[in-house]
Amino acid sequence: MKHGVTISQAAAFAGVTVKTVRHYHKHGLVEEPRRDSSGYRRYGSAELLRLVQVRTLAAAGVPLAEIGPMLGADAEQFAAAIADVQRRLTERIEDLIARRDRLHRLADGDGVLLPDRARAFLDRLPDFGLSAENIAQIRDGLVLARALVPEGFDDYLTEVERALGDTKFVELSKRAWEAAAWAPDDPRIEELANATVDHFLENPGLLAILTSFQGRSEDAAARYGMISRYGKNRSPAWARLTKLIEKKLHSAGVPIPNQ
Repeated sequence: MKHGVTISQAAAFAGVTVKTVRHYHKHGLVEEPRRDSSGYRRYGSAELLRLVQVRTLAAAGVPLAEIGPMLGADAEQFAAAIADVQRRLTERIEDLIARRDRLHRLADGDGVLLPDRARAFLDRLPDFGLSAENIAQIRDGLVLARALVPEGFDDYLTEVERALGDTKFVELSKRAWEAAAWAPDDPRIEELANATVDHFLENPGLLAILTSFQGRSEDAAARYGMISRYGKNRSPAWARLTKLIEKKLHSAGVPIPNQ
């Protein structure tokens, strides 16, 4: 009578596939039995026990590279190794939960890209007469700003929220959005640039909107330039308007980075 079972039977008893058993052999986790007189490898009780132990640890999340040392450790070392695996699994679970929550918020549009405070700010903008297209462009600008200068984003948002209480600022901002559709040589562009600069200089608190992202890092100017160019790329008229505003403010001593 032949003792032991074949690899397919051993795999079935342990609840794994034959491929998995061979994978364990390859990694040295389960010793490969010798062949019997008929040329078959026969798995005895010791090999089956080891196979079950390896499968159980692997299914629990223990990396294969760590299973061998764990099975050869004493009780105290084994418990410490298990605790370490539990800690790492907990971190992975927390990361997966966070990813799941981000995916859930993606269904709501800007949930992953912008914090609740920024989304609440955007929700207020229709009350100021801004179109859905304007708000979408503002949203994209906020996403870019938060990504490039995250440490200055909250300060920037605070200043913009405060500026919404300035009726003149809101009026000038609305005209600026309208200017995007003007011809780049429209004389109203320079008039609007002058009016905007005058209002900023008369109300220095508004300048914080423009300077919130500056001085935060060694490449602050480059980051600010990326944010600024996003607006300029929307239309030639907008590009001319923002360039005029920046130039006039810079001439007045406001620290606007050179683009």
